[in-house]
Amino acid sequence: MIGGWLMPLGVLLDVLLGEVRHWHPLVGFGRLANKVEARLNRQQPQFFKRLTGILALLLVVIPWVYLAYLLTEIPLYGSLFSVLILYFTLGLHSLAAHTRPIATTLKAKDLPAARAQLARVVSRDTAALDETGIAKAAVETVLENGNDAVFGALFWFAL
Repeated sequence: MIGGWLMPLGVLLDVLLGEVRHWHPLVGFGRLANKVEARLNRQQPQFFKRLTGILALLLVVIPWVYLAYLLTEIPLYGSLFSVLILYFTLGLHSLAAHTRPIATTLKAKDLPAARAQLARVVSRDTAALDETGIAKAAVETVLENGNDAVFGALFWFAL
């Protein structure tokens, strides 16, 4: 019965605590993957790039997946581990924190501030956007990042 509470508990942790400020596991994992890739993916023929990609996968991903599998086999620790993994992969709190200032500045009719807030979360040029353009870009960002940082994480966790 405890399994039914894992997803809501992971979401609750994200809502209450937000993103880990220091030593975020996914940031560390990304840095490790970049180091392995830089070391293995030098100027090489395409075949060797694919081979080193498979090697990087084996070195970086497989040990963590195996550790996760082992931990999930221990009832209480497995549940706790699952909740923590979901918490670390969710970005609902962070997404809201980054996009709420856009809505606030739009409501205040402060277009320069709204453009500046939007520029923090999108890669497009915001200088020429009017109020509608800023709102559209913000909604698109919430939908795109919401898919990655919320719905995708919840979907794969459920599976």
